[in-house]
Amino acid sequence: MTPALPAEVLLGVAYYPEYHLADRLTEDLDLMVAAGITLIRVGESVWSTWEPRDGEFDLEWLQPTLDEAHARGIRVILGTPTYAVPPWLQAAYPEIAGERRTGERIAWGARQEVDYSHPAFRFHAERVVRRIAQRYASHPAVIGYQVDNEPGLELLHNHGVFTGFVRSLKRQYGDVETLNREWGLTYWSHRIDDWSELWRPDGNTFPQYDLAWRRYQAQVTTDFIAWQAAIVREYARPDQFVTTCLQYPRPALDDRTVVAALDVAAGNPYYGMQDRLDASKELPALNYWTTSGVAGLFRQADRLYSSQQGRYLVTETNAQAIDASENNFPPYPGQLRQAAFAFISRGAALVEYWHWHTLPYGAETFWGGVLPHSLVPGRVYREVSRIGADLRALGSALAGYEPDAEVAILWSTPSRFALQFMPPFAQPGGAPDAESYEHIVDGFYRGAIDAGAQVRILHVEQARELAPETLVERFPVLVAAGVYIASDEDIRMLRDYAALGGHLILGPRTAYADEEARARVEVAPPGLAEAAGVSYEEYSNLEAPVPVRGTGLPEDAAGTLWVDGLLAGAAEKIAGYDHPRFDDFAAVTTHAHGRGRITVVGTVPTPSLARAVFAGAGLDRGGVLAEIPAPVTVQSGVAPGVRHAFLFNWGWTPQRVTLAASAVDALTGETLPAGASLDLGAWDVRVVRTDAGGHR
Repeated sequence: MTPALPAEVLLGVAYYPEYHLADRLTEDLDLMVAAGITLIRVGESVWSTWEPRDGEFDLEWLQPTLDEAHARGIRVILGTPTYAVPPWLQAAYPEIAGERRTGERIAWGARQEVDYSHPAFRFHAERVVRRIAQRYASHPAVIGYQVDNEPGLELLHNHGVFTGFVRSLKRQYGDVETLNREWGLTYWSHRIDDWSELWRPDGNTFPQYDLAWRRYQAQVTTDFIAWQAAIVREYARPDQFVTTCLQYPRPALDDRTVVAALDVAAGNPYYGMQDRLDASKELPALNYWTTSGVAGLFRQADRLYSSQQGRYLVTETNAQAIDASENNFPPYPGQLRQAAFAFISRGAALVEYWHWHTLPYGAETFWGGVLPHSLVPGRVYREVSRIGADLRALGSALAGYEPDAEVAILWSTPSRFALQFMPPFAQPGGAPDAESYEHIVDGFYRGAIDAGAQVRILHVEQARELAPETLVERFPVLVAAGVYIASDEDIRMLRDYAALGGHLILGPRTAYADEEARARVEVAPPGLAEAAGVSYEEYSNLEAPVPVRGTGLPEDAAGTLWVDGLLAGAAEKIAGYDHPRFDDFAAVTTHAHGRGRITVVGTVPTPSLARAVFAGAGLDRGGVLAEIPAPVTVQSGVAPGVRHAFLFNWGWTPQRVTLAASAVDALTGETLPAGASLDLGAWDVRVVRTDAGGHR
């Protein structure tokens, strides 16, 4: 039986009393109680504190923290410290260092430098995990465990990992002749006669090899987390959950398979703040592991939900400025509260900040916590306290909450891997763009959000597990954009979805390659051309946006990055390019298929074009508001019998909105009649509730 999450939404911090220069445990915990903080995560970063020397354990240092937390009603997630290897272990077993290239060990001095499949590492990791779990499993404050931390950072080239990779290929293909055929190794004289002839990944040029290598790397991570979770479960009480925290862009990670061995999904969605949450601005993300924009924030939340298709834990997120010393963009007043409710609106059962106090030393000296370096509570503490008060007002009202969704967007981890090896797009300056897959998906996700729709991200494998009839019933619109790696079964699922009455929206690169990353030898879009009434044989990159024209399209509608040369056969051309060459092609087509429809978008759409595509998809966009003015967004979901709607104003200008139906302010209890005006201040959020059958 899976342990149940607490009925109320929890507010937490990662807490490191061992990092303080002086003891202030009771002062910290009293401040947390005053702020409404109900959970702390502890212990995951300090293996050398738990085990200062080989085989010598100090397990008692955490006892006062757990006791004092429990005395105040603060719950605890206990972390295992295996992601930060102690120096004595590094010195005794240098061979456990991970290798980014064959034979080139990662230098010690940071964290996550280890090959976590290595037997010597596993021996010592198991020993410390067992000692910690055995010591504290019975403590009443502990409600769950986080094993390791953000796994999958490195693509490990160690000898043992490569040996395991070759063995996995033997199991999958049986013999080298099958491998030669399936990978096309006749090309460039790469046929092998024995498994020992398989080359190392460092110089590989075959996409088929790379996809297998990336899948294996993800499996190494999955196996490691499952192994550690099984150890912890030997000691955990039945009411304690086991999770790990994921950083979703990690290269050696498939979130769907990792969480299969866990009780609840958890992750660390960091996001751009200040103007990067202003709905009127377009700013790039600061790095690959954060997002920019309102849609980017919600996409991270929906990715967390997608891992298990259920509620999740935010185990780290922004408190103040994040990242390195040169990136200092703390939130504008109100943005922390907005982000917290954005996660909650999409299924978060915990919002936990990294971290409680800003550190005086170490690599993350300028990664801000709830308390600044002075340790004197300030503006951020006060905003977190307001969130705590809001969550107290909500109580257990969101128990069993499920976010609404009219649009499902398919997520394909194999496609992401494949499009990182052979990206279709280039960065400014010409370097391959390893985020090409995300650019495609985000183009469509943004359009759905801007059109007032709500999105459920579905892994392709999860969609396959649902009958096509169920997909149609639950999601009137299904988007397959960038699903480059697609099996025959996947393609059949897409056709069946449309035939049974769904509206399928296809985007660039979908179904172009099979499960081995081989380009399909058929008319594109492969397996879908006849059903969609459109085909293409050529494609082009775009170095600048190209205007897209069509009835009712906004003036700034355009295609970016890519053009599929869509040739409308039976399909209706509903938009084309304003360009001397590309006007020969359709930009957007639509065609009836069975009881449903297939719309094909041959480019990565600008926000205005994407919004128009979804606005024309026939969605019922009726909601709790009579209309939604920019920059307001609405997210909603249902707890048993009650629908909660979360109203956000993503900008400096106050907004006034009008209720389409009667509601109750979920935070104050005020009854609000239909037609009532609600004021949203700068960077504000309000929560209202209606009957579950009522307006979204």
